[in-house]
Amino acid sequence: MTTKMLKILRGSILVIASMCTTNIALEAQCPMCRMSLESNLKNGGTAGKGINAGILFLLMTPYLLVGGIAFVWYRNKRNQDNVELLEGLEDSAHLN
Repeated sequence: MTTKMLKILRGSILVIASMCTTNIALEAQCPMCRMSLESNLKNGGTAGKGINAGILFLLMTPYLLVGGIAFVWYRNKRNQDNVELLEGLEDSAHLN
């Protein structure tokens, strides 16, 4: 590996490790929704927790779709490279 790639890898590992060790409560609500849900929580309701989880779920969905497409593309590309390699080996065996 080159030095530049090692620096990028080390930086990525550091960022991922810091994200995994940090315990921060995520809130993904607009200010108006937050105010109405806070008043709901003060009156004994539990709508705020469900709404926040739903917003985070919707935020996560595009990333999962893109990751799934990238995984399928990578798997198909790897299989195609293996087939081409095997065909090349068969051709060289027939020439000998």
